[in-house]
Amino acid sequence: VVSASTSRLPPCLRHRTTGGGGLAHGAHREAAAPALPAPRGRPAGPGMDRETRAFAESHFRGLRGRLPGGASPPRGCVDFIEKPDSFSYADFFKGYLLPNRPCVFSSSFTAGWGSRRHWVTPSGKPNFEHLLRKYGEDGAVVARPEGGFWGASEESVSDPVVSGDVVVPVANCGVQEYNSNPKEHMPLRDYISYWQEYIQGGYSSPRGCLYLKDWHLCRDTSAEDVFTLPVYFSSDWLNEYWDALDVDDYRFVYMGPTGTWSPFHADIFRSFSWSVNICGRKKWFFFPPGQEEALRDCHGGLPYDVTSPVLLDRRLYPMREHCSPPLEVTQEAGEMVFVPSGWHHQVHNLEDTISINHNWVNGCNLANMWHFLQQELRAVQQEVNEWRDTMPDWHHHCQVIMRACSGINFEEFYRFLKIIAERRLLLLAKGMGPDEVEGEDGEGTMLGPQQAVFDIGRIAEVLASVVAHPDFQRVDTSTFSLQPEELLQQLEHVMVTTATL
Repeated sequence: VVSASTSRLPPCLRHRTTGGGGLAHGAHREAAAPALPAPRGRPAGPGMDRETRAFAESHFRGLRGRLPGGASPPRGCVDFIEKPDSFSYADFFKGYLLPNRPCVFSSSFTAGWGSRRHWVTPSGKPNFEHLLRKYGEDGAVVARPEGGFWGASEESVSDPVVSGDVVVPVANCGVQEYNSNPKEHMPLRDYISYWQEYIQGGYSSPRGCLYLKDWHLCRDTSAEDVFTLPVYFSSDWLNEYWDALDVDDYRFVYMGPTGTWSPFHADIFRSFSWSVNICGRKKWFFFPPGQEEALRDCHGGLPYDVTSPVLLDRRLYPMREHCSPPLEVTQEAGEMVFVPSGWHHQVHNLEDTISINHNWVNGCNLANMWHFLQQELRAVQQEVNEWRDTMPDWHHHCQVIMRACSGINFEEFYRFLKIIAERRLLLLAKGMGPDEVEGEDGEGTMLGPQQAVFDIGRIAEVLASVVAHPDFQRVDTSTFSLQPEELLQQLEHVMVTTATL
């Protein structure tokens, strides 16, 4: 059912309107299941073309160094994208990634995923028997510990090694710990047993409402035939970086019963994210960047739960009336939500739900990430400012504290930029034609030269800001294999030589 107000949109798009009960989920015609390849992480379809690159470069020139923002979609609607065969990478890049706007993809985009076939019963419920047989029995691949400095997510904790069993992180949604929930670890089979008992108990348990979150399934086990990376999200520097190091990743599985939820937050490092419901339904509350400031309490803190009636207390939340209503999205089984950079959100599971989620950064939100890291360092410096004159190597200790609190500091951010930049330079050195696309091989990603040139330009702009930052200039770079100024010169030279590519 398509309203008259949406009938003038392209055939691949339909607007869903918000309301008190979430977005109206009208009936829509499903596209035929696309023939998708099975291996995880291998995107299907072409990448960036010359026209899209020119459009993107013009967009960032127009910002004149300002941060990419993200306003609410017109008419308070979130676009619903129906048909894979009529929606290109360029459509997504120009319509949603650059303007930093959310959208929802229909279940047709994930129809070929193995997880949608095997993890779900014919009635649309979680297939506990399959999950136990595949991942939860003795002898299954063992979870391994975090090996990197980035962490998993805003709430991540290391996955311990327990011989002979898959161990997963589980949050207790009924207990508030600061603005999050406390986590424990348990074998996957124990969590599934809890879940089954929770359902049998009428969705209640003395153990509380437990939510499996941030399970690194793809890192810890063979994830063949679980999902296929959509081409729209293929420029994914976080997972490209960790795949290159073979240490960590930002690919997660979430699963939990009706009533489990994630408190109000923005994604780690102001990354983009995407989330697919393998089964079940979710309710999302979205706030564009900046709106969260009106939700701060009288002490400057952000809320734990934006649906709580305590927010109506004007003494406690004096700016609440200046905050626009959230965008409310109801995500159905198989559907895919794109979460833009810096959009605060809160998510509730309306049914027993399993989802696959990725965090990702690329050239479109790299400046947002760098801005966030500068804010993090300033917060640390303010906290320890009283020891500035008495603590030896105060600036160095601020970087150490920042790394401990945020999972990254300025030195490690440079290493991240360097690895991505070197991979783009290597791709261009292969001398590919302007319309060729690099398949997934030893380079671990699917890129073409147009995407590589765009990426180099974005890295160069941010790296120039990094190099000029007074706190980065205090970092000891004597052991770096490539000095930041030298890398910047290389990137700027390539930008000149590829301007007409």
